Amino acid sequence: MKLFAIGDLHLSGAVDKPMNIFGDNWIGHDKIIFDDWKEKVSNEDVVLIVGDISWASKLQDARVDLDRISECPGKKYLIRGNHDYWWGTATALNKLYEDDMNFMNTKYETLGEYAICGSRGWICPNEHCFEEKDFEIYKREANRLKISLESARKDGFDKFIVIMHYPPTNEKFENSFFMDIINEYKPEHVIYGHIHGKENFKYGLQGELNGVNFHLVSCDYLDFKLKEIFIK
Repeated sequence: MKLFAIGDLHLSGAVDKPMNIFGDNWIGHDKIIFDDWKEKVSNEDVVLIVGDISWASKLQDARVDLDRISECPGKKYLIRGNHDYWWGTATALNKLYEDDMNFMNTKYETLGEYAICGSRGWICPNEHCFEEKDFEIYKREANRLKISLESARKDGFDKFIVIMHYPPTNEKFENSFFMDIINEYKPEHVIYGHIHGKENFKYGLQGELNGVNFHLVSCDYLDFKLKEIFIK
C-alpha cells in the first residue's frame, strides 16, 4: 500500500471556470492530474485530497467532478476547502460514495497503525488579512483538529497523519493554535494545500520541524502530479 496526497484540484466539469486565468501552467491541468493518478495509484493505495476539489457551488454540479475522482484507483480521503461551497455535511456525502470515497470532518480514519485526522483549518493570525470575524472560525477549526486527534488517541492510536486545507501557520511561520496542537500530538506528517503561485510557495512550511514532516501539496506546486508520502 502506498500513500499519495494532492490538493486544490479546482475541477470544473459542470461549471465554466477555466483555470488558465491563473496562469498558462493551468491549461489542461485536470488531464495531467488524472493521467498521473492512473499511472501511479493502484486500488490498494490511498489518496489524500486536501480541499478545493470542485468549483461547483451546488452538489448536483460537483457530482461530475466527484464521480471522476471516484472512478480513479485507490481509497480516497477528502477534506473541505474554502471554495468547496457544494459541501453540505460529511455524513450526507459519505452516503453517496460508500465504497472508495471518505469525506472527513472531525472523525478520524484508520490507515494501518495510523489515524488520519483532519480539519479544514483557517487563516492564521497575521499582520495583513486577519479580521475579528476570522478569530472564531480559526478557533473552531483548531478545536475540530484537536477533537479528531484526541478521539484517535483515546482509541489507542499514537501515530497520526494530519490533513488540512489551510497551512497550519502564517507566512512568517509564527506559532498558532494549529501548531500548538501539532506540537502536542506530534503527528508524523502534516499535509496541506491552499497556497498557489510560485511567488507564494515560499510561505508554506515544509520539511521536518520538531519531528513532524510538513508537506505543501497544492497541485500547481506539485506540477499537477500526486506526491507520495512515505510512512514507516
